[in-house]
Amino acid sequence: MNELQTLDLRGAGQTSRLRSVLGRRTEGRGLALLAIVVVAAAINEPLVFTSYQVTLGFVALIGLVALGLTPVILMGELDLSVASTLAVSGVILASVPSLYLGIAAALGAGLLIGAINAFFVVKVGINSFIATLGMLFALRGLAFVLSDEKPVPVTNIDAAINFGLPLIGPITPRVIIFALVFVALQVFLTKARAGRELYAVGGNREAARDAGIPVSRRLFSGFMISGLVAALAGVVNTLTLTAADPTAGSTVLLASIAAAIIGGVVLTGGRGSVLGTLIGALSLGILSVTLTFIGVQVDIQQIFIGGVLFLAVITDPASLKAAVGTIRSTLGR
Repeated sequence: MNELQTLDLRGAGQTSRLRSVLGRRTEGRGLALLAIVVVAAAINEPLVFTSYQVTLGFVALIGLVALGLTPVILMGELDLSVASTLAVSGVILASVPSLYLGIAAALGAGLLIGAINAFFVVKVGINSFIATLGMLFALRGLAFVLSDEKPVPVTNIDAAINFGLPLIGPITPRVIIFALVFVALQVFLTKARAGRELYAVGGNREAARDAGIPVSRRLFSGFMISGLVAALAGVVNTLTLTAADPTAGSTVLLASIAAAIIGGVVLTGGRGSVLGTLIGALSLGILSVTLTFIGVQVDIQQIFIGGVLFLAVITDPASLKAAVGTIRSTLGR
């Protein structure tokens, strides 16, 4: 081995170690924010930590959508359609006479939406921000058309009511579903070859292609995961409320993206983890429930969430650079 090869190997090792340190440091920021939120909640509204079912339920809804978004963001893309996917999948569930067929149809719709998003991004070449923004509006309109602009009750009310009941202590089925999705994605992204390749796609797409990674296939899989998990969130939300609301998810999009970014998932791709997303979801969930308990209106809560997201971005140079790049590409500069 010559001297140049030795230097290259040393440089690669140093880069790998640097990325590892940066990843830990980013998740550390999420943990620091979570600690601040917990302390603030304990001082202002300790009831948050005794109302486990409310807090865990809110975290599960935001976290579920955020977990589904994580593979897409890891590849340097965005999926803005998740909120409308949540809404339309809930309406589909409630519109089908059979509960189980309705669940299957809703999840199938989520997969289809993800595939359509990927088609426009991969095959047509539209920026994911623009493609999924268009899908967001289209699906929102579809949800209103299918529901006749009003809530649609599920056909099996008893099953929906049972779904909202705790199974063990404060643990409800939606919390268990959230935990299962977290474990599945954690295993997929850390143990499965296809999952690890998402990081390569986000880190350097051309290099990933040169290495033989099927980039297009990975993009399709990422968007389909996002659509499926968003639809699952719609199913969970509809069963919890015993009715589908065409306006559901209107506040979920900002919170879910914020949860991923706060947890250290970088918008340019290639760095982040579902563990970080979980930390971000816990922070925002506890914050939102605290603000609700002390009487802060939902619109004002969005200001707080936006402020937390801004803080997370400006304290991470990589996320700040990615945000600026996204704005410039959107404006066509």
